[in-house]
Amino acid sequence: MSFTMTRADCERFLADVHVGVLSVAGPAPGEPPLTVPIWYSYRPGGLLTVLTGRESVKARRLRAAGGFTLCAQQEEPPCRYVTVSGPVVAIEERIAPDERAALAHRYLPPATAAAYLVATAEQLTADIAVRMRPDRWLSADFTAVTARIAALEHPPTRHG
Repeated sequence: MSFTMTRADCERFLADVHVGVLSVAGPAPGEPPLTVPIWYSYRPGGLLTVLTGRESVKARRLRAAGGFTLCAQQEEPPCRYVTVSGPVVAIEERIAPDERAALAHRYLPPATAAAYLVATAEQLTADIAVRMRPDRWLSADFTAVTARIAALEHPPTRHG
């Protein structure tokens, strides 16, 4: 039984709303990667984008490494995940207000997103957009296993 998703399924899953876990190599050999949760945006066939503080540890490591890995998962059963890795193809020093607003509204209810954007307005000039082209994909979808487990836990009853 294969648990791997098709590329199209991976792309649809990644485009759904999940908190990503970004991992980027350390600057020195043997140094552990920085691994942190992060909001991201992605459209099938496009670039994966994260926003981060211009002077943050993430930004410094992303610039130095030139690429990163992001894992998105569905924690509730049936568990599924997609991991993508690839090169950074652009670092944009200015973020369009519409892009920042779209990311906030992707993750927060409308009223909370609006309040968040006001409360963190300085981030519009303090953040950068980092864009990655996914070129390595890993995935797993345990839907079939979850269905089998449910069938074993609740076998059909026979009446006779």
